[in-house]
Amino acid sequence: MNLTVNGKLLSAEPAPGQCLRTFLRDLSFFGVKKGCDQGDCGACTVHIDGKPFHSCLMPAFRAAGHEITTIEGLARDGRLHPMQQAFLDAQAFQCGFCAAGMIMTAATFDEAAHQDLPRMLKGNLCRCTGYHSVDDALHGVVNVEEDGVGDACGRSLRNPFAKAIVTGNARYTLDLPADDALHLKVLRSPHPHARIKSIKRDKALAIPGVVAVFTWEDVPRKLYSTATHEDHLVDPDDTYMLDNVVRFVGQRVAAVVAETESAAEAACHLLEVDYALLPPVFDPEAAMAPGAPILHEKSVAFRDNIYVDIHGELGSVEEGFAQADATHEMTYSTSRVQHVHLETHGSIAWKGDDRLHVRTSSQAPFIAKQKLCYLFGLFDRDVHVFTERIGGGFGGKQEMISEDLCALATLKTGRPVMWEFTREEQFIGATTRHPMTTHVKLGAKRDGTLTAIQVRVVSNTGAYGGHGGETLAAALSSPIAAYRCVNKKADGYAVYTNMVPAGGFRGYGASQTTFAIECALDDLAKLLGLNPFEIRRKNMIREDDRIESIWKDPSDVVFGSYGLDQCLDLVEKALASGRGLPKPEGEDWLEGTGVALAMLESGPPTEHRSGAEMRLLPDGSYHLAVGSTEMGNGSTTSHRQLAASVLGTRAGRIAIINGDTDQTPYDTGTFASTGTVVAGQAVERTATALRDNILAYASRHIVCDLAECRLQEDAVICANRKIPLAEFYAAGTKEGHRFDVRRKAYLSPRSVGFNVHGVRVAVHRVTGEIMTLQSVHGADIGRLINPMQCRGQLDGAIAMGFGWALYEKMAYDANGTMVNPALRDYRIPAFADVPRSEIYFADTYDTVGPLGAKAQGECGINPVAPAIANAVANATGVRFPDLPLTPDRIFAKLAAR
Repeated sequence: MNLTVNGKLLSAEPAPGQCLRTFLRDLSFFGVKKGCDQGDCGACTVHIDGKPFHSCLMPAFRAAGHEITTIEGLARDGRLHPMQQAFLDAQAFQCGFCAAGMIMTAATFDEAAHQDLPRMLKGNLCRCTGYHSVDDALHGVVNVEEDGVGDACGRSLRNPFAKAIVTGNARYTLDLPADDALHLKVLRSPHPHARIKSIKRDKALAIPGVVAVFTWEDVPRKLYSTATHEDHLVDPDDTYMLDNVVRFVGQRVAAVVAETESAAEAACHLLEVDYALLPPVFDPEAAMAPGAPILHEKSVAFRDNIYVDIHGELGSVEEGFAQADATHEMTYSTSRVQHVHLETHGSIAWKGDDRLHVRTSSQAPFIAKQKLCYLFGLFDRDVHVFTERIGGGFGGKQEMISEDLCALATLKTGRPVMWEFTREEQFIGATTRHPMTTHVKLGAKRDGTLTAIQVRVVSNTGAYGGHGGETLAAALSSPIAAYRCVNKKADGYAVYTNMVPAGGFRGYGASQTTFAIECALDDLAKLLGLNPFEIRRKNMIREDDRIESIWKDPSDVVFGSYGLDQCLDLVEKALASGRGLPKPEGEDWLEGTGVALAMLESGPPTEHRSGAEMRLLPDGSYHLAVGSTEMGNGSTTSHRQLAASVLGTRAGRIAIINGDTDQTPYDTGTFASTGTVVAGQAVERTATALRDNILAYASRHIVCDLAECRLQEDAVICANRKIPLAEFYAAGTKEGHRFDVRRKAYLSPRSVGFNVHGVRVAVHRVTGEIMTLQSVHGADIGRLINPMQCRGQLDGAIAMGFGWALYEKMAYDANGTMVNPALRDYRIPAFADVPRSEIYFADTYDTVGPLGAKAQGECGINPVAPAIANAVANATGVRFPDLPLTPDRIFAKLAAR
């Protein structure tokens, strides 16, 4: 058929039933993204005869004779479309995966549409930004600042790949031609617990184009964990690539590779699996009870279905409660939620130069490489793993769940093999946040001084235990350590159940117990007649305190800086200002205010290391290689800023490459804000070493005192002489001097960051609707390397917190099958749902982190849900201890009063 794409007449024939999205990508228009393939997210938006359409909903054949415009064709005559320029100036993206679709939609807006943005943008979702910067772009706000010489840190500099993102030229994991690649699809279990007796593959192999079918009999019989940590011993080796026992609905049973994705999918449906059903258990309390079905062999779990349990006590809570004038005791619970990064998991593997190459969407490519070497018995030199731009992560890509089967199929067939998760597979076959039930008991004197803190946490780790122990340890750490009390006790259990596995997620276990403890503290304050701010100020940790939770052992957690008091003051002042929306009229609307605080270590307790490499280039610019990945966390921008500040140059003079096991130094992975505190530290040390290298050579070459030498932009200043770096490079190279260095950084000691969130809400006592009237956030993250990015990270964390608090929940039937595995049914915040938060920063400079910075992207989510829950309790006089706070739950409890 004939159609016009971006002004060029093309002739191509779509496959029967093919949608326009996949057809355009087959034609190498990779700016057309896949986020759902159900018309829910808008990442695939294109213009058809000037009007925006979700291309995943349109059959390709209907495009015949029409004019199609993709993001690649929006610019004209070398000039960006005004909306592309607006997104560039506001930096209205983080990972950028949704940006093309958002721009294509917004580019069609007239003045009337601009007056109704919540309705007009309801079909375009973003998981990263919280929509604040998107709103800025649509109102012509310029957030980016000009690059400066030697003072890059503290400036809101543009992402180095920003123009590629807004023009659709940024390449994500599967944005590449794959004409000769095989496509992989998996058959997933319909049962929560069963043993596979046999798998008949004859009918599947008879499908034209099917190349191979792999079952548990065809894979290495090696146990491992999909979780990626430096110390693999912190996660249980409880997983096989393909297993003859399935332990949750959605577990992969068999893999099919075929010439086309449709052939592979059709073959999956023709596999005949004979299952012997086993009794399932879904509730962790039931799973711990005597006689419960056991999921794993005794060698895996600590005891039966308890993967790990953690216990500790400081002082004596028994004595503490005896001394208390008041006690509060309640059980709080948090729901299972999904990361919903818009780029789903995906990998492509191929053989080249007698090596295995894997291009993947991973937060930890070096650890993924280690696991592939282990599984397939390969030497380190035989495997290359790397990332392109990653479309979001939030901890969900701190797993190896797509790379292994692609590698297997490539090694077996000798062909390139690619696999892209569907949105449904993300829900049923990836990982989630750990649902936790936390019983809290607090004791206090009449003045609010805490005398005892006791918690019992039960974490549902699902069918496999990756991250189960580490998230449980985090749950029992900073949320308890945030308060001064001589008597603390905690008991925690991570429990196997026949549910989809839980994993790493922004906030990493601390989110769940922060919710419980912050709600309990408000309930205690109400009992004592105290103000929520007052009880927190009385009991919160102070900078001269020892940081301790329930363990007596020494810790490497220290105060590199302290700004919790500033954060509380900033939030309290903002809430008292009268800003925000008024309460809606009518006696059925109830108004309330809530606050919560959170403390989080800058980095995980396990080993974590990172390296960086820098060299001077012939033209006097620099090359920087860092092993960390970029998924919207802004590390590529901040790393250049750190290096530029040390080297006295502009960030724009530093080219950067990251996340490649061949071309960059080792990095454990980009999670728990280590992109700043570990990789950033490596960058600072490396830039310092290169600066010293250049100045030492300059001192020798010119015969000048080293103390009189310094770098300034593209030159060396020695005494009164200014010599271009390009001249030094040429002279040094001729003499055999090398202007290249490499340094490493390790995560110890660890500083702590603080976040405080406050909200005013209105609650409708009849419908259960919750309306946010004001949202305020205070953050202590040390020095702001890039203020725009810091605000963006917090905007995104706050939005995610609102979704977790108010409506996000994975729902299951009695068989353990998820009933809402689509974005239209599992609802994440849209533009209309997120209030514009006031964000304030404490004035601190961290002595541990690089150039005064510390963690920023992780902890921002933690105080949001409890602040909302506390506001609802303040408005209604009723505590709602279980997330999410949906209208039906609000209505049911208020109606029962």
